[in-house]
Amino acid sequence: MKLTLLICLVAVAAAAPDKDATTLLDERSDSGDGNFRYNFQTSNGISAQKTGTPGSEGQSNYQGSFKFTLEDGTVAEVRYIADENGYRPESDLLPTPHPLPAHVHELLRIAEEQRRQGITFDK
Repeated sequence: MKLTLLICLVAVAAAAPDKDATTLLDERSDSGDGNFRYNFQTSNGISAQKTGTPGSEGQSNYQGSFKFTLEDGTVAEVRYIADENGYRPESDLLPTPHPLPAHVHELLRIAEEQRRQGITFDK
């Protein structure tokens, strides 16, 4: 939750300053059992929504997104899931690794086949 809050604060700070921005929408619900939902929007284009549910290992699971306007006028959006598998954001803004060369896929296939056969190598 702290990471999500930090990301939202960074998004707000990165948005163009607008001292006259007003809250257009502020919806919140919390059932008290780990299930919650919120959604808010401001007049300067900042918005965020998040849904939370209890996780299988005692953690809170989150799913949501936030948007804000960049200096060039384009809208930045980050969608995310946070659960027992960690925080997984998705956005066109996030860098992606270069694709692996074709021969690497073949080497990974060979290594997986060797593991299935019980083949191991000394260090």
